[in-house]
Amino acid sequence: MACAAVPRAHPSAHAGGPAHAPRHVFVIVLENEPFRVTFGEHSPAPYLAHGLPKQGALLTQYFAIGHLSLDNYIAMISGQAPNHETQEDCHVFSEFVRSKPGFDKHGQIRGHGCVYPADVKTLANQLQDAGFSWKGYMEDMGADPAREAAACGHAKIGEVDETNHASPDDQYADKHNPFVYFHSIIDDEADCAAHVVNLDVLSKDLQSVATTPNFAYITPNLCHDGHDAPCRNGEPGGLISADRFLREWVPRILASPAFRQDGLLIVTFDEGTDAAACCGETRPAGAPQPGKFGPGGGRIGAVVLSPFVKPGTVSHQPYNHYSLLRSIEDWFGLPHLGYAGQKGLRPFGPDVFNHEPHTRGSPP
Repeated sequence: MACAAVPRAHPSAHAGGPAHAPRHVFVIVLENEPFRVTFGEHSPAPYLAHGLPKQGALLTQYFAIGHLSLDNYIAMISGQAPNHETQEDCHVFSEFVRSKPGFDKHGQIRGHGCVYPADVKTLANQLQDAGFSWKGYMEDMGADPAREAAACGHAKIGEVDETNHASPDDQYADKHNPFVYFHSIIDDEADCAAHVVNLDVLSKDLQSVATTPNFAYITPNLCHDGHDAPCRNGEPGGLISADRFLREWVPRILASPAFRQDGLLIVTFDEGTDAAACCGETRPAGAPQPGKFGPGGGRIGAVVLSPFVKPGTVSHQPYNHYSLLRSIEDWFGLPHLGYAGQKGLRPFGPDVFNHEPHTRGSPP
């Protein structure tokens, strides 16, 4: 019965990864907007809505998987579905409590809670075990040391999470940092502190291919991700501040040696404003509806920029956060975690990857 404690990992269709694929993947996650608002003609975020799609691909049918925020972030890196606590953003930083041992046939842990047991693995664990590098870059983390540390910062187990609300000097939120909800990451404090860092570290890391992680997960603060409007520090917030954040950071990423060699940047949102779903999204037996009052987290859209993507591409193929996880796992030749391994779920395909770079990076 020892194998019952190991979540099912579905073998990738590309063992070892494709010969030429993105090897430096950047993910920027913004907050709480439906596709029609973000990418509409009169969008408050013109750089995101109109400028970036001209440089890459607009995914018009990209969906979130649930509500509220945290369950979407959890799904992106682990393939785990929402539970009652993650749907409510875990205002108490509580341990996950199993209702049954092991995992179901889809690699889902049974039970409820916030901080997942050490046998629940993430994309970060997969990458590290396979010899690839990763980092989570969290804006404002540690700005108020009384709330959280500057590296691997998070609330204490069992305590109220004070980061759920911004202060004028610290707008970091645990609920937008999925890595700290897994014992498989936070139990090794030194390793976690080396990998889950303040956003300020990114500028230095982008200076060379060698210092840029293979996977970079970037979370703006509660103002710059569009969550708050107005913000506690006086900024307008919403899509206006999110667009300003992208104008500052996206050009830096695109100009980096690692991105130019074999990079990919995806900009998307955690959730929309309704409970629409795609891609045959399902849930474990006894689990709540992912969207609380419906099957999903709404249509949010995404923009993908890469040397492997023809500028001006528009894809109407349905994708969701599980599709993103599956895609990244395929690029690095990793097994599929949780619902990333769902039968029939499509990774990003030729509708997105439609350009042959003049100079292609090789896998490390």
